[in-house]
Amino acid sequence: MLRCGILVFLLWAGAVHAAAGDDPLQSPQWTDLKQRYLGAARVVFDPQVVVTGPKVAEDSMNVPVGVKISGLADVRRVLVVADLNPIVKVLEFSAQGALPVLHFRMKLQQGSPVRAMAETADGVWHVGGIWIDASGGGCTAPSVGRGTANWHETLGQVQSRVWPGEQQSRVKVNIMHPMDTGLAPGIPAFFIERLALQDATGREWMRIDTFEPVSENPVFSFDFPGTPPPGLSLVGRDNNGNRINARVAQ
Repeated sequence: MLRCGILVFLLWAGAVHAAAGDDPLQSPQWTDLKQRYLGAARVVFDPQVVVTGPKVAEDSMNVPVGVKISGLADVRRVLVVADLNPIVKVLEFSAQGALPVLHFRMKLQQGSPVRAMAETADGVWHVGGIWIDASGGGCTAPSVGRGTANWHETLGQVQSRVWPGEQQSRVKVNIMHPMDTGLAPGIPAFFIERLALQDATGREWMRIDTFEPVSENPVFSFDFPGTPPPGLSLVGRDNNGNRINARVAQ
């Protein structure tokens, strides 16, 4: 009986160690990335954290990515990173009434693991991800919009759409912004820093901190349980202090 107990304990300990230390995507940057963003916290590779995207990106400046967290209680925040990008951190979001689901587009400099790392209330980080191959150059190319003389006239403008449903609804927003990484010659970093979906009372339902790898003219899709709250607005700012404030069409 004692030997069986020891064997069970060793198998359990090995499973925890594998979850914390063995990267299923075999990234050369995982150890450093984990230390930088997660520190000494417990980490598990969790199938409940699902990242979707193409196996091969057709456009390295506009790579569609989806993140869905299901079955995890008390998710505090979710970090999205691209291991091999020159700027690793893509965005961080917190669902405060909306579902922990986010769809967006991002830039890839080369083929890379793209991960979502969800922190739960117990301090554990749950990690999921995929490998996306890319031809490269998405982070060092200048934004397309800068080639037009009047790009600044549409800066911060928002288009939105809602797909309502009794069980679940989706909100989609598109913000006009160059999202410059600062890695293209002669063009400084210029990007949206924060966005929030809030209702008429000012309550936040979703908050996103965005960084340079988010694609130009960002598009985000959010999911809500049931019908979205009335009077939704998208508010935010970029790193130059320009404000975003738009009513979401419902």
